[in-house]
Amino acid sequence: MDFGYYLPCYWPDTSYPAQHMYREMLVEAQHAEDLGYASFTIPEHHFTNALVHPDALLTAVHVAAHTKRVPIITATTVLPFHNVPLLAGQIAQADCLTGGRIQIGVGRGAYRYEFVRLGVPYEDARERFGDSLDLLVKLLSEADVTWDSRFYKLPPTTITPSPVQRPHPPIWFAATTPEAIEYAAGRSFPVMTTPLRESFGKVEAQAKAFFRGQERGEGRAKGARLSMLIMLFVTESDAQREHLIDHAVGRHRRFLNVFGGEGEVERGAIKLYESDLPRDEIARNLIIGPPEYCIEQLSAYAALGIHNIQLNMNFGAPHREVMRSLELFATRVAPHLS
Repeated sequence: MDFGYYLPCYWPDTSYPAQHMYREMLVEAQHAEDLGYASFTIPEHHFTNALVHPDALLTAVHVAAHTKRVPIITATTVLPFHNVPLLAGQIAQADCLTGGRIQIGVGRGAYRYEFVRLGVPYEDARERFGDSLDLLVKLLSEADVTWDSRFYKLPPTTITPSPVQRPHPPIWFAATTPEAIEYAAGRSFPVMTTPLRESFGKVEAQAKAFFRGQERGEGRAKGARLSMLIMLFVTESDAQREHLIDHAVGRHRRFLNVFGGEGEVERGAIKLYESDLPRDEIARNLIIGPPEYCIEQLSAYAALGIHNIQLNMNFGAPHREVMRSLELFATRVAPHLS
């Protein structure tokens, strides 16, 4: 099991200048690479202060220009929001500009708030995603691609430039339900998932679904991997742990507002909804605590055979504390789990 670092640009205080937030993100990425983290992941979201990356590829190219070697994965690119022929060319260009460090996580989207403002029917998301994914793979790997579907009518088209990585940059399938995870693994896609703030039982169900899919498909032969995004923070005192749990509750309350509903947002700032999970349950479901506690909790993830953990440490703590948690994890936690 290896560990990557999630670069969410969570922005609860919108009075703090965004350019400073992005600068801190870059410093954290450089620090994580120096400490040996295996990858970076960058989400795509729009119009709110929850995860502030309206263009994940733009962020990826910027991060690549200031780091040296770590793969950079969009997590996730919401395919129904994109014109796929344009997106394919942008991915290929980003792969060239980064020397072959780009990987693409793809998902169908979950925030109705975003669909409404981008003029994409939410009810079409599943069908549009499937069509877009198949077209994207062909455009990134073949020349003179033609396409005739409900969403795209494409005469012979070759994207330029071609990507560095062949047949195409790795494409991860983002899914959270066991059914979708099993389907993706059965198609030989590497899978990225997250239990959000649910219990470890959700983690077990997601991991078992992945390996079921591998057994019935070709994923095992092709070396497909399972990546799981979790909220984790290595703390140095009980008081710090309590503060981090409060931040995690705040993140969950913003998430509830825009996930699956219309969303209540004022000038880009998400209104805090009442939590559907008690504070102590959120604390129990996440990994927030001293190094020994993090080792104990992550050992259960390792036992499930999960290949990669993406660590979200940026859910409200000050930048200096995030930098310290990155260091503590790399030096006092990861060596016990690799």
